Amino acid sequence: MTSFFQDDLEASFEQGRQNAAGPPRKRTNMNILDKIDQEQMRFDMPEFRPGDTVKVHIRIIEGNKERVQLFQGVVIKRKRGTMNATFTVRKISHGVGVEKTFALHSPRIEKIEMVTQGRVRRSRLFYLRERRGKAARIRERGIL
Repeated sequence: MTSFFQDDLEASFEQGRQNAAGPPRKRTNMNILDKIDQEQMRFDMPEFRPGDTVKVHIRIIEGNKERVQLFQGVVIKRKRGTMNATFTVRKISHGVGVEKTFALHSPRIEKIEMVTQGRVRRSRLFYLRERRGKAARIRERGIL
């Protein structure tokens, strides 16, 4: 006598074997979520990498007024993905290091400007946190 779970497992195994010959099944729930993500994503962002210096124009709402604030610094981290893509920018403000993490597809970001392209050999530049002054410089990337 076989248990219910064993029968279910064998049936799913047989079904998987049958589907392996044909085209893969499409899951409609994921397709709907992907379509919603595609509608919300922004494609007007420039290509930038860790080590690049960028100016991020952020919309700030104070009371009933809205203004744009600039945040210029070095990109120290970039997390790729669809809607969950983020990047972290670090700058020194009045001798204190400030890091902000932005969602790449956020409606609060008005635009991102490239200032300089840096040449680095790492994807995470956390070592810049310990460096000060000239030691924290990043070489500039030539024309590619």
